[in-house]
Amino acid sequence: MTASSDTVSHPPIPASPPPALAEHSRFVQRVRRRYAAELGLLPPGQPDREAIASLIARLQTQGKPLAAALRVARHLVLERLAVLDVEAQAPMEAITEVMTLLAEVTLCLALEAARAEQDAINGAPRNEQGEVIEFWVLGMGKLGARELNVSSDIDLIYVYEDEGQTDGPQVCSAHEYFARVAKRLYALIGEVTDDGQVFRVDLALRPNGNSGPAAVSMAMLEEYFLVQGREWERFAWLKSRVVAPRASVQSGRALVLRSLVTPFVYRRYLDYGVFEGLRQLHRKIREEAQRRAAGRPERANDVKLSRGGIREIEFTVQLLQVVRGGQFPEIRTRSTLKALERLAAGGLMKAETAAKLAKAYVFLRRVEHRIQFLDDQQTHCLPGGDEDLIWIARSLGLNCKPDGTPGSCALLDQLCEVREIVATEFDALLHDGNAPAGNKGCRGCNSPALAVDSEEFLAKLQPELATAVRRWAAQDRVQNLREESRLRLAKLVGRAALAVRDGGCTLDAALRFIDWMEPLLRRESYLALMVERPSVQSRLLRLLGLARWPMRYLMLHPGVIDELADNRLLNERFDGRAFVQDMQERFQAWERSGEAHEEALLDSLRRAHQAEVFRTLVRDVEQRISVEQVADELSALADAILQCTIHWAWARLKQAHQPSPRFAVIAYGKLGGKELGYGGDLDVVFLFDDEDERAHEVYGAFVRKLITWLTVRTSAGELFDIDTALRPNGNSGLLVTSLASFEKYQTGRGSNTAWTWEHQAITRARWCAGDPALAAGFEAVRSAVLTAPRDVQALRSEVQAMRDKVRQAHPVRAGKFDLKHSPGGMMDAEFALQYLLLAHAGAHPELIPNLGVIALLQRAEGAGLLPEGVGRQAADAYRELRRAQHRARLDEQPTAVDLEAVASLGLEPQRAAVLALWRAVFS
Repeated sequence: MTASSDTVSHPPIPASPPPALAEHSRFVQRVRRRYAAELGLLPPGQPDREAIASLIARLQTQGKPLAAALRVARHLVLERLAVLDVEAQAPMEAITEVMTLLAEVTLCLALEAARAEQDAINGAPRNEQGEVIEFWVLGMGKLGARELNVSSDIDLIYVYEDEGQTDGPQVCSAHEYFARVAKRLYALIGEVTDDGQVFRVDLALRPNGNSGPAAVSMAMLEEYFLVQGREWERFAWLKSRVVAPRASVQSGRALVLRSLVTPFVYRRYLDYGVFEGLRQLHRKIREEAQRRAAGRPERANDVKLSRGGIREIEFTVQLLQVVRGGQFPEIRTRSTLKALERLAAGGLMKAETAAKLAKAYVFLRRVEHRIQFLDDQQTHCLPGGDEDLIWIARSLGLNCKPDGTPGSCALLDQLCEVREIVATEFDALLHDGNAPAGNKGCRGCNSPALAVDSEEFLAKLQPELATAVRRWAAQDRVQNLREESRLRLAKLVGRAALAVRDGGCTLDAALRFIDWMEPLLRRESYLALMVERPSVQSRLLRLLGLARWPMRYLMLHPGVIDELADNRLLNERFDGRAFVQDMQERFQAWERSGEAHEEALLDSLRRAHQAEVFRTLVRDVEQRISVEQVADELSALADAILQCTIHWAWARLKQAHQPSPRFAVIAYGKLGGKELGYGGDLDVVFLFDDEDERAHEVYGAFVRKLITWLTVRTSAGELFDIDTALRPNGNSGLLVTSLASFEKYQTGRGSNTAWTWEHQAITRARWCAGDPALAAGFEAVRSAVLTAPRDVQALRSEVQAMRDKVRQAHPVRAGKFDLKHSPGGMMDAEFALQYLLLAHAGAHPELIPNLGVIALLQRAEGAGLLPEGVGRQAADAYRELRRAQHRARLDEQPTAVDLEAVASLGLEPQRAAVLALWRAVFS
């Protein structure tokens, strides 16, 4: 056998692409030829602000005028970036950061020079108070977001602080002065000289576009926002930022602009009406890209403007920010990548989607930079030449042989894959308000041909729906709506009618939906949400068909329907710790945005509470959680809201004498027993443990503020009704008590002591919010109360007397059984348990923990305090009575039923079990 016959044939190992070098760039070649002597002026590594400024200064000391120094510095910085990007594989964010710094440094220097030149002619512009008027250069788009690409133009807007006139020999108005400054600034930055230009300057985003003045005053800008500002401009201004002069940014003087820009960009409501504005803008951009690509196939691979390009990622992010950013300041950021992280953290985008879009964004931006490094041209299209394409691929670690065979160029393959991911997500977000293809339930309802008040449209509805719609369709408030709005209403009503026809919801649900829409006819943002999100309307129709009370809640708080768009709604449970953390981040975001005033904070608390209550409500009616779990969630939510309110209100208390209050909220009643229901008030007591001599005064003021924050009605609604009658000495006592005084009062030390009914109440009390250090102190007091020796006969008489008093206060009509108040109802079980705890907890410490009625009844039986089976059966009965009460309230039915119907409703065993418990305890 020959040696060759022993050789095993292996497939060739694909060779890694040879490393790409920056010198392939024709731009880099030109810079190295022309500015070889200057290349060494830039220190090694990634240039920072100081390095760029120092480079420009050194070029000036060599005799170059400022305009030339700025241009040469740009060439040298870009040459360095090409090396860092292509050869050192620097992160994309590092490249955009340096480009942004280059723009900021050059603009600051140019503005300083332009103002100095103009001051020499006209003097400085001053307002009526004699103060020099500030002039701000606003960076828009990628410059504002600190995401500038390597061959980008810069979108600028010039704004000056106030009107006035100059103080020099040639007096002119501030407006004339700043118009001349703008011209000088353009000459220094934008004009093309022998050394090229620093940046192409685009002023088209200024108010009134190219027909408007080059520089506008703040007053002019404010009026423009109020009167003429268009939807698409809100997306542009989202990324706006003062980039020069830097001193004005550092001093905070430029912050005054924020009070104009923020309310223009971010509305105070959920702004789903903006979808159509962005849809039209995107349509124009895509049509323009297609027009430019007509007959030029190389333009089809535009990584910015083509389908699935950079712009679609930016639009996706900006749309979600504009829609929700008014209420959720934590998602506000100019950076695309940071915004994706925040949207995912806030549940506004799936984490997986955000990660895919972030990866796609970085890839597309890196390709964009390689394209622009080739010739320093503002282009986003892949080059037509094979050598350039191969170089770009190699610089990204990819193989490419662009011979047209499938799979021959990994760069093109990856580009297609990435763009398809982006386009799919973008199309899903920015569809035209129709249901996804294949959903026959909404095929016909999406036709905009008929308005909601047209007889032809009404004739297509079920008779009951037509009657309900006709009732309000003829009203002036409908007739005065724009045609577009009446078509939108028809779309929603038509979907409901089709859902009834196809079995997607009941007729009752559709009728409730019509009733729910009526008061919202002029609040189009909520209707726009359902038009844009057909799945939200479908979920809403199902919800309205399951119970009556959800409609009542939605009428009070229509904004919560936005929660139906969150796919996590049914499968997640409320997490109090995460909620408090999220709210604290929102608080910090309000502070960063300069909007942390009381109105915004109060509204944030209310909206967050409403959203979480609604989430629990949906899980409840969908039977994803039990009645006990509903109560657990609502109680935990109340605890978390109290905790947030304590933090936020203390931070705004003028008398606050330390960073955090030594203060606690003690929950009684339903909240104390973690049995809170929808709309339940809070029975609370406020305690403090602080040796400061001003403590009583400080905590008294704080509790008054806290109660106001919790109870006042704002534009966002209400939080809770607060009942403090269980505090020491009731309504005649102080609103807040020291822990030491509370202990004396409850344990009977001194002349002022608690009544037996107050001890009954403390059996289900617990620390629920505030300083955790006070929790142990309160529990010690509670334990002392429960274990104190008592005259059992006197205790039995007092508890029975109090039960009679409560029964008289809640009379039940003859022939009725009230699930809570009648003999054999829940109140009997609660009073029986309270007696058992106060009488026997000293001998049976297992009864001390606040575990709730059901668990403690079972423990009482286990301790031998009840006959066998009585405690367990009463606990089961209490659970079933709660369920029956809960179901009745959800469907807005009375909680008192006919005595004859008790057996047929399956409630007789429960009634009997509670009566047996009562007899066992008190007979």
